[in-house]
Order: sequence, then structure tokens, then C-alpha cells
Amino acid sequence: MRRLLLATSAVVLLLLLVVSTRSINPAAPEDSQAVHQPAVQDNTSLRTLQARYKTLSKQLSQLMPREPYILVDTARNRLYVKRQDEVVLNAIASTGSGTILDKPGESKSQWIFDTPRGEFLVKTKLANPTWIKPDWAFIEEGLAVPQNAAERAEQGVLGDYALGFGKGYFIHGTLYTRLLGKNVTHGCIRLNDSDLKGVYQLARVGTPIMIF
Repeated sequence: MRRLLLATSAVVLLLLLVVSTRSINPAAPEDSQAVHQPAVQDNTSLRTLQARYKTLSKQLSQLMPREPYILVDTARNRLYVKRQDEVVLNAIASTGSGTILDKPGESKSQWIFDTPRGEFLVKTKLANPTWIKPDWAFIEEGLAVPQNAAERAEQGVLGDYALGFGKGYFIHGTLYTRLLGKNVTHGCIRLNDSDLKGVYQLARVGTPIMIF
């Protein structure tokens, strides 16, 4: 994950160097009376920047993860699996709605249904997962929270696969494919069956996930 962040920083530096390189040797003015800067100084600065660009390009190539990694854009509801600069999979997704549900009692605490942003790792890979419904799922439906744990288990809701990345959040399937592309989830990341299978096959336990 640190390598991925360093690679991102290197990209920014490369872009800055490109801008700087272009600004050193702008097009010559058409006015023959214009004052010309010494060419030697410009050429030296240009060569220095080119050398730095070459060095950073090499460092960036070394820092990019060799294995696939996952990027999730919550604003556009897109999930990408990338291998270095190559986009291996580009999927439409659904992410957190940002809605709020009050918890029962007098604590005045709330559930906020948002997809977490930041750096994560795939921690679990499940086939034919069972959804263990949390308290909010019953409260949202106006139902009493069951005391029997078996009453929380629900099959067929999460699709064929689920990839957990901590604190109860998963990349999983959905019964509501018509809502893909919208911010409608309780924090998890939903995909259609085909894209979910692709992510499951490409990812492993330990695969980096960056959500923004």
C-alpha cells in the first residue's frame, strides 16, 4: 500500500517536471526587437529537468505494484482493477448513500451509511456468502432485532462472491442491478455478477484497495 502511495506522489512530481520543462523554453517571440535569454543557461536547466524526469520515471516504474490492485471512485461509482498502468477491469458500482439512521435508545448515536475512504486490503474472500443481518437492517425495516443469531442469516443477497476489507464492509453482488451507478448502499460496494466474478478472480487476500 505504501508503494502505491509513493507511486502516486511520483506521478505528481512527474507532471510538475513536465510543466517546468515546457516553461523553460517557450516559443520565441515574433518581435525581432525582443530580448533573448542566454541559450546556454536554458539548455543547462532543460537537461537538468530531463535527467530528473528520467530518474523519477524509473522510480515510478519500480514503485508501481506488480500485482493487481483495486481503485474505487465513490463519486462516479466506478471500480477499477489495475495492474501497474493497465486497467484490467472497469466496472460500474454502487457505493454508500450517506444517509443516517438513529440507533434506538437514549444514546443519540447514529449509523451513517457511507463507504469508507482510504487505504484497505482484501482480508477475506468468500464464495456463496451468507449475509448476517446487522441490527440496522431490522430497525430500518421497522422490525424487532432478533435475539436468535440464526434469524440473522440470509442467503442469496450478496451474490456469488464477497471480498471483505474490514469492519463489516464488503465488495459483493446485488439483487438490485438497476441501481448500479448510484449511491444507494449502506457502505458496501456492489457490482453485477460478471464484474464481481472478475474482481474475485483477480484479487487475493492482501490485494490493496484504495477508495476515494
